[in-house]
Amino acid sequence: MEKFKQLGIRLVESKHMLWGVAFASFMESLIVPIPLETILIPLMQARRNLIWAISTMALLGCILGAALGYVTGYFVFGLIGDQMIALLSTPEQFETIRQQIHLHGFWYVLSVGVTPIPFQIAMLAAGVTGYSFLLYILATTISRGLRYFGLGFLVCLFGNQAQKMFEDHKTGASIFIILLIGLIWSVLLFS
Repeated sequence: MEKFKQLGIRLVESKHMLWGVAFASFMESLIVPIPLETILIPLMQARRNLIWAISTMALLGCILGAALGYVTGYFVFGLIGDQMIALLSTPEQFETIRQQIHLHGFWYVLSVGVTPIPFQIAMLAAGVTGYSFLLYILATTISRGLRYFGLGFLVCLFGNQAQKMFEDHKTGASIFIILLIGLIWSVLLFS
């Protein structure tokens, strides 16, 4: 965690900061199971004039990583799937996620994308099941857009207290968002 905070400090004044954010988001969505918030919130606090550009670049990097993760699941999983599952979860967890994507697709990807649950397994499972790429990218864009632009909004509202607010309320906020998505999902499913 400390290494990512140091990276954030170096990124703050870099002329390549926005591309660095996109790259960090790309890596976080693919292989780094450490929340990007540890970099984004301090960076947004330090560069408030670029909050929305930072959010946009984080979303862009994530979408590119999510697309690569999907393609990996779709085309490469048969060759290295067992090793990837062993690296990211257990076979049982992967099978459960795969079934959830098969049954609930868009809503499952959307709900995983807004929570602090690692997204890598959902990416692979979406590709393995052949779930619609466009719906997958749409769910990813909405969920991660809520996440990254929500952080920007948090920094706009609370300034230097944003990190503390995030840490104090991230579990409650995740539960609220999942319940809200579940409610919307239920209304659409049963109406």
